[in-house]
Amino acid sequence: MSVTPSPSLLDEMLDAVVRRYRLPALAAVCAPTPQASPATVLALAIEQAREASARGDAPDAANQRFFVEALARMIREALREEAGDPVFQAMLLRHRSVVVREYASLAAHASVDRRLIYAAVNAIAHPAKQQRLLPGPQRDALARLHALAVAEAWPELAAAVQTCIDTPQIAHDSALQRGLAQLLESAALQRLRRLDALTSDERVRHYQTLWDRQGPRPGSSTAVERGLSSKQRGAAVEALAADALDALAQRLNDAQGAVATYRVVNSMRVPAAIPASHERAKTEWDVVLLRQAQPPADAAAWDVCLLVEAKASVDAATTDLPRLVRGLTLLAHADPHTVYSFRTQQGTVHLSGASLAALTSDATGLRSTVLYCCDAPVEAAPRVLSPASRMQLLSAQASLDFAGALADGRDADCADLEPVWHQLLESPRWRTVLDQYATLREVRELMVHPDDLRAAVGIADARRLSAAR
Repeated sequence: MSVTPSPSLLDEMLDAVVRRYRLPALAAVCAPTPQASPATVLALAIEQAREASARGDAPDAANQRFFVEALARMIREALREEAGDPVFQAMLLRHRSVVVREYASLAAHASVDRRLIYAAVNAIAHPAKQQRLLPGPQRDALARLHALAVAEAWPELAAAVQTCIDTPQIAHDSALQRGLAQLLESAALQRLRRLDALTSDERVRHYQTLWDRQGPRPGSSTAVERGLSSKQRGAAVEALAADALDALAQRLNDAQGAVATYRVVNSMRVPAAIPASHERAKTEWDVVLLRQAQPPADAAAWDVCLLVEAKASVDAATTDLPRLVRGLTLLAHADPHTVYSFRTQQGTVHLSGASLAALTSDATGLRSTVLYCCDAPVEAAPRVLSPASRMQLLSAQASLDFAGALADGRDADCADLEPVWHQLLESPRWRTVLDQYATLREVRELMVHPDDLRAAVGIADARRLSAAR
């Protein structure tokens, strides 16, 4: 005879999970003292402003003073030559120099421009095209074009294209002449040549040095190695999360008796059939706990019980939350009367649209449906101002103007930073900064260690035995 588990068994297990990453209310652990770091004081001032706004009150003058004074301190620290922030210093240099702004703008689009030039050169001088030519000046000229493009020698490439155009042996080939002229006159090649010329400017070289101090350049071998290492870390955390969820599913099935009602799948991909925008939404879920759908649903259908995302760090989860919320909203657009096919590592699974449509992305819905799994150690002193919020504060126009005055040796008054405070309170673009600590707490509330998730299975059993006695 099978034993029907209490409907709350899963809830009891989740309630039993130790939340080692949980954060308290900021005011309980921080105070705007002279010894506190500017980031801590800023976080506290922002949180107090958010709480006042939530009550319908205006933040008081002391709160504003703490904010602008702490922001001024943070800017001064970021400007230090040795122990400062190279990213902010590079940002300030771009803000103050027309040449650096031009370089940064061109560099931002350089990868697209390079692909355009490679395509144009290959259309003219691909090695396969060269092989169809007889040895001679034309073949040699095209081989040089291709080699210069691969070497990203843009000024030399432009000169070589002009040489090809002027070569008598090529003058009779009208199609080749048109291709060469289009390549020489292309805006992409002009931009790459200008970018190459700007790299010799002293201000641009300093800008590059600052960026290099904050980490490897995108596309470099070091950046590729770091990306691979990060991917491997993420995969390892995902494996731990799946193992913990398997243990939880097994315990639920044991309570059910002979019928295996629960299962776990990995890499569950959202089908295009769900009628809502997939843009910027999470469309692949790392680990998912499913329960066989109850009649009158299709016997082969499953309901979503728990969505688990694996993250190697707390910061990664914090930046992921908006995308996760959009992903839940996407799932909730499912037609309750439709069964949807989802691809997973375990094959295709059929999910009940009713269980998807019942998902909600408010705080209560998140806590009952989503977990972030992380195996990072708990910090002795958690960072209470998020990196994204810190950078938005530093990159505000008033902050850059204040930093520019300091860099020039001019007097800079903290009052000059008051526009940042008003933007924080009034601009929708600053809402994520105003909510930053509340968001951090919400993410930490959803975050569990895989070991704690596994241990919760035993804790829930112990509680039930104790209650039965």
